[in-house]
Amino acid sequence: MNPGIRRIVTVVEETMREVGEPVRVPVRRAAVVAVVANPWAGRGVQDDLSAEVSVLAPEIAHALSDRLLDVLGGAERVEAFGKAALVGLDGEIEHAGALIHTPYFGDVLRHRTDGESIIVFSDQRVPAGTTLSVPIWHKNHASTRSHYQTVPVRVPDAPRPGEIAVIAAASDGPRPNARIGDRRTDAALADNILNRPLDHAEKEPVS
Repeated sequence: MNPGIRRIVTVVEETMREVGEPVRVPVRRAAVVAVVANPWAGRGVQDDLSAEVSVLAPEIAHALSDRLLDVLGGAERVEAFGKAALVGLDGEIEHAGALIHTPYFGDVLRHRTDGESIIVFSDQRVPAGTTLSVPIWHKNHASTRSHYQTVPVRVPDAPRPGEIAVIAAASDGPRPNARIGDRRTDAALADNILNRPLDHAEKEPVS
């Protein structure tokens, strides 16, 4: 089965200054989008999507991974990753999820980028031209706050009603000038913060 890719779009951004000042380390973020025909559109609710997933998802994952690694300079340069899918209006949100939420996509992307973490994701049903901020986080340590980022992606003519836009995203570093600490450095929260009582205004219903 041909994966039915109509377009592949690559988005790359590099941040070198924040609020007018040079960043400590320039950060490059990238996303690659494959716009594909939705194999389930117009067929009603299918009980089993696995046949199409097992063929389409790995082909798409390899195509996107190839381009991500080329843009960022190889798996050793990738520090954070994420995935997403936008399904056109003639499809179900499950069709978007089907192409990114199984090992046929996720395990390929993780293997190709030498990652270990669960891959953070987003999926939506949208009209063509919708912008999505694709979330990414550290490829080995998902709780590393410095690598919580998003990559904005928009393809003006996709996904069409009978299409799915599948996205893989990555970065070669943390947020520019990341400095909010991490779980390893967090102070333990006091009971009065964890169990803050409601004040009067929060207790009373608004009439």
